[in-house]
Amino acid sequence: MSHFLLAKRGLFLWGGTLLVFVYAASFPLNVEGQSVLAWSLLGLLAIIQANYTRIEQTLDEHLRLFRLVVIFLAVFITLRYLAWRLSSTIGYHDPFSLLGALLLLAAELYGIAIYFLGAFVNAYPVVRTPAPLPTDTQDWPTVDILVPSYNEDAAMLETTLLAATQIRYPKQRFKVYLCDDGGTVQRRNRPNPEQAREALERHETLKALCAEVGAHYLTREKNLHAKAGNINSALEHCDGELVVILDADHVPTVDFLENTVGFFLKDPKLFLVQTPHYFINPDPLERNLRTFDHMPSENEMFYAIIQHGLDFWNASFFCGSAAVLRRKHIDLVGGVAGETITEDAETAMGLHGLGYNSVYYGKPMVAGLQPETFSGFTVQRMRWAQGMVQIFLLKNPWSQPNMSISQRLAYTSSVFFWFFPFARVVFLIVPGFFLLFGLQIYDANLQEFLAYALPHVLAAILLSNVLYGKTRWPFVSELYETIQSVYSLPAIIEVIKSPRSPSFAVTPKGERLDEDFVSSLSKPFYILLLLNALFMGAGMLRLIFQPELASITTITMVWAGINVIFILAAIGIMLEKAQKRAAYRINTEYMPIFATTLNYAGQHWPCTLLNISHSGMGVSIDEEAIHPQQGETLSFDIYIPALGQHRRIQANVVGIYADKYGHDQLGLAFNAETQDEKRTITALVYGWSELSEYNQNARQKRITPLSGLTYLSGTAMYHAGEHIIFLTREYTHQILNTLRNKLSSLRAKSSPEHIS
Repeated sequence: MSHFLLAKRGLFLWGGTLLVFVYAASFPLNVEGQSVLAWSLLGLLAIIQANYTRIEQTLDEHLRLFRLVVIFLAVFITLRYLAWRLSSTIGYHDPFSLLGALLLLAAELYGIAIYFLGAFVNAYPVVRTPAPLPTDTQDWPTVDILVPSYNEDAAMLETTLLAATQIRYPKQRFKVYLCDDGGTVQRRNRPNPEQAREALERHETLKALCAEVGAHYLTREKNLHAKAGNINSALEHCDGELVVILDADHVPTVDFLENTVGFFLKDPKLFLVQTPHYFINPDPLERNLRTFDHMPSENEMFYAIIQHGLDFWNASFFCGSAAVLRRKHIDLVGGVAGETITEDAETAMGLHGLGYNSVYYGKPMVAGLQPETFSGFTVQRMRWAQGMVQIFLLKNPWSQPNMSISQRLAYTSSVFFWFFPFARVVFLIVPGFFLLFGLQIYDANLQEFLAYALPHVLAAILLSNVLYGKTRWPFVSELYETIQSVYSLPAIIEVIKSPRSPSFAVTPKGERLDEDFVSSLSKPFYILLLLNALFMGAGMLRLIFQPELASITTITMVWAGINVIFILAAIGIMLEKAQKRAAYRINTEYMPIFATTLNYAGQHWPCTLLNISHSGMGVSIDEEAIHPQQGETLSFDIYIPALGQHRRIQANVVGIYADKYGHDQLGLAFNAETQDEKRTITALVYGWSELSEYNQNARQKRITPLSGLTYLSGTAMYHAGEHIIFLTREYTHQILNTLRNKLSSLRAKSSPEHIS
């Protein structure tokens, strides 16, 4: 049975069950009865969550049905809460209390809507295997690989182009194009001579690079419509049946086309095959909190879970890169859409709206870079937020002509999610409404809170852990939302006021941080920390002077205390840690397939390849008698899985370290000069998709919500402490330097030479 038919049945099941649950949720129960019901269901959920990894392995093909049971349990608890919340907790006390109550209710309703939509989207994830290609390669579709670029340096582009040109596909069936928007005629003729010269140099350098690596160089007259305009201009020079889009820093594996093209031969209505964006470097949160090596990355929840869920409903969408599109379908909608600044999702929604299909294939086959600094991260996320809000306002999924209801719901989930800054900011400041000002915004006693509200919150946490736990640890989503909200909220308000106003902002990539520094974007988090500390202080006074309100005061203080944990973690993130290495190392220590031999003193010595990057590698020498010297050039024979053969690579020793066994570990820098040598290194580092898959899976593990809260609390305290110590040291140095300068000035003025 096709998953499209399953999707229709699934939608019917969801609709029918939801109606039954809404009816059951309205049954009146006294507080004692509600407590027994809610905590019994919650206990069952907790048992399931604690054993879910084992359940996954046992149930296998029946897992979807079991996931539905878990979802319906959690949804029912929340529906009971929602019925009580709407009917019993909003009362009129004074205008300000009512306003605060409605603000909190709106934030909660938004959160519950996203919670329900997320549960719907992720109920039936589809895990696909590649469709086979014909035996005769002449029947394989022709492919144009487009690499749009604006301001990326030549070294980054060379790596991407080298990888793209050696994809394992018949050479006469694909072409690679560099679409350079940094060397357009418009930019080469700028009034500023220096800027014009830089654009001309870029144009000539990249044109020569393309000729050298076997790619085609394209540019255009004017920089119109940003990335979408760049791609559409390039399409005028291409004639392939399929189009691959790769961002300038997205390096493909050799099997990328082999694993994606077959889907198009299987389904003539297929317009898109999207694959994951796999990132080899930490984002600012992961780098500054030191979580990258052991915690799942933020993007993994979307690419490892949510896109699979969207795929079941035929609603997986184009993510701007690492994707294959059918050319004739793009032409149907006039090329890549450009009305919003998220051209990718807009294009996909337009084609889904015409009745065409998409596929998500979840194997990581494209390695990319995330923004290194919090400012770069903020630029990227503000663009995503503004673009998705634009789509919601200008291209609403409920206005698309041929979408199914399930597709409309799935797209609503994807775009509506980006309104989270409203709810997140409300949750950060609302505790002060009561603790500081005494506003009555939530009419409930302790018994009712324990019977309705707490089970709802815990059920949502447990369900999230069941659905996403291997790829998103508990409370990490809230931290990411916290650090984005204070800057995304004004950007979203701007879009709501003027939906067509935002302009495309290029995300900075490949930045180097030579020393630690405090981000210039830190100030709002200091203010939020002071506010919540003030809330806590006011709460302490209420406990002393209003003991009759002790229960509600304690609950609200716990809420403010959790906010403080998120804010402290955010402050820890604002201390940008130095990152001097421009090329990020990929771990290979536990992949013995990279058989490596050192050619030294006329003999061959086995060694272990520890890590690799396009600039160098780390090697452990198993033989204690071998001790290369700093600066020495060494020769290695390394098995390259992507090529299926051994190749010889030369590298210079730039660091020597001793491991715990006394063996030498060498830090090595490649000294590749020829194109063949560069291609070999690119194939070694980026060509083998199983390496990306292994490293990604190695970080994916489930922890309990309590462990997640404990981990986040400890991490927040430690790194916020680092931030405070750093600031104290910096200000101390500034004060001492000021005093020294003043003393020096006074001494100079009082010297005999100055007096005379």
